[in-house]
Amino acid sequence: MLQLQLIREKAPEIVKALQKKHYAQAEENVRKILELDAARRAGQQELEAVQQEVNRISKEIGLLFQQGKREAAEAMKAQTALCKEKNKELSAKVSGLEAQIQALLYSIPNTPHESVPEGKDATGNVVEKQVGQIDHLPQGALPHWELASKYGIIDFELGNKVTGAGFPVYKGKGAKLQRALINFFLDRASKAGYVEIEPPLMINEASGYGTGQLPDKDAQMYHIGLDNYYMIPTAEVPVTNLYRDCILQEKDLPVKNCAYSACFRREAGSYGKDVRGLNRLHQFDKVEIVRIEKPENSYEVLEEMCRHVGGLLEELELTYRVVRLCGGDMSFTSALTFDFEVFSAAQERWLEVSSVSNFETYQANRLHLRYKAADGKTRLLHTLNGSALALPRVVAALLENHQDEKGIRIPAALQPFTGFARIGEEL
Repeated sequence: MLQLQLIREKAPEIVKALQKKHYAQAEENVRKILELDAARRAGQQELEAVQQEVNRISKEIGLLFQQGKREAAEAMKAQTALCKEKNKELSAKVSGLEAQIQALLYSIPNTPHESVPEGKDATGNVVEKQVGQIDHLPQGALPHWELASKYGIIDFELGNKVTGAGFPVYKGKGAKLQRALINFFLDRASKAGYVEIEPPLMINEASGYGTGQLPDKDAQMYHIGLDNYYMIPTAEVPVTNLYRDCILQEKDLPVKNCAYSACFRREAGSYGKDVRGLNRLHQFDKVEIVRIEKPENSYEVLEEMCRHVGGLLEELELTYRVVRLCGGDMSFTSALTFDFEVFSAAQERWLEVSSVSNFETYQANRLHLRYKAADGKTRLLHTLNGSALALPRVVAALLENHQDEKGIRIPAALQPFTGFARIGEEL
């Protein structure tokens, strides 16, 4: 959430920045916030004046009673009653204005970092670099959904039977490959200094607002109406919310957490060839890395997180590229995002497997997450997170890119975690 004080001080600059994200209501909603804020402050001043009048009259009534002037004191009590009624009305007015301001602040996305390129959609994204060569598979190479069926490692129809489309069942070496990738990613995160968390798979409404999934992504989340809980779309949400309403000490920074979780996304309106197989699921596994940093360190840390994700893909022997997202393709909460995409040789296209983002103070302001600096002042922190990694499209690329006439080769770095070197014909 943008800071109200910042909107007061730099409204034109904020409107211009929000337009880079193609937020159509930028000018209108910033104007509304400033108008409501002016009315709230005027109401607050009037409320304080009435309270002062109540205090003055109360003291005068006390003096009158001391002087034995009971009738005069009783007469002034009527004035107190009128002031208290006015106080009640003004309090309700100010509270109502504060609620309207808060609702508008929740509806406004984060402003993008100055390095974010212009663009309305993915066509405006900028490829920063590519690591590895694009290999063209020989004639007869299969896409991952056919490989999964051929070797009996993923059953999409069984998942459809038990739940519905987008809920695959992993079997045999397919299930072991999932577990191996999770352990591999967690192992590498642990070696990089991240403390592992096992978070809840459901969150309350306050947590959804804390990290910005609500109200923006309400339609994309699975909601349990009876308890008003939401299934998590990523471990970022519960892990970051561990620090909601916290004031950290400077000596406790940085915070480095990692977490494995199942993730749940409705993906409403998704259909067609781009969602076939593992390309887009309603339930999938992911390892997330989360950082809480002092503002002056966060962009250096963002680069470090990107190196970590790139290192995982290199160990998995996958060709990948890093993409700087343009304003129109960024998430609601992000200030700067780098997507990592692996090349699917069988599908002949790039598949996103990770987003690494800096949210600056946007989430921290919603979360009331601050730290006490050495000078004794409390300041908002920066939050960052990244997928390290999301499994479905990594698995798709592993199956497709490492296939040969005898089956599917497991990368050397992953073999200690799988316990086997191939899927299909053994070595």
